[in-house]
Amino acid sequence: MPRIDLNGTHIHFTDTGGDGEAIVFSHGLLLDGTMFEDQIAHLRGYYRCITFDHRGQGRSGVAEDGYDLETLTADAAALIGHLDIAPCHFVGLSMGGFVGMRLAARQPALLKSLTLLSTTAEPEPAGNKPKYRMLNFVARWIGLWVVVGRVMPIMFGRTFLKDAARMTQRQHWAKVIGENDRCGITRAVSGVIERNGCSDLLGRIKMPVGIGVGDEDIATVPEKSKHLHTAIEGSELVVFRRAGHSSAIETPALVNDLIERTIQRT
Repeated sequence: MPRIDLNGTHIHFTDTGGDGEAIVFSHGLLLDGTMFEDQIAHLRGYYRCITFDHRGQGRSGVAEDGYDLETLTADAAALIGHLDIAPCHFVGLSMGGFVGMRLAARQPALLKSLTLLSTTAEPEPAGNKPKYRMLNFVARWIGLWVVVGRVMPIMFGRTFLKDAARMTQRQHWAKVIGENDRCGITRAVSGVIERNGCSDLLGRIKMPVGIGVGDEDIATVPEKSKHLHTAIEGSELVVFRRAGHSSAIETPALVNDLIERTIQRT
């Protein structure tokens, strides 16, 4: 499993290799790069597909600090530089989208296109913070297993959660969430809760942008994506039916279509 030191932290990544243009996938909070396995399976025949785990999550190292969005963005930029794949296509879901917007606005030479899934340029709503801080406290000092049942309805839409045929998938992703390192994941959650917004950067994004959001997403409601669409000139907005916050898992074919259309606009 490839691991490299970036900004003082071990970062785990996967790379399908090949001669095609590179796509970098940046995952959402509590999950890891494997959440894009359906996208990799669909696209790897034509593109070089790369995933990475943000510090403190998945198989990346647990750092003492650096969980703010500026450092996470620097980690992603360092990975792109290390692999010498600029300009690449970038797909970011939720927290991964926070990173993607900052890269596209501040270091546009690194990216050719940007696909934003279930994300927002706004800071965490004040009303959410007490609930998320309490869940974070319980996860850190008692264990993630205590909060998984509370987290799943935030991470996934009602259609996915009620579909009997997808029980094995639900069990798998609950296990992924529960197996995160307690220190690393609670630091990552704090970084997301306390993040600054970046709405002021959206007008600086001048590349093909695809924006997708599930119509059942309660973590980042569709109105947030509509704001992105209005602010980013020339962007495309798609609302995925019967998807929650983790659309790459819940409605992979719809996400694949959006990624491909966005890339084809370059």
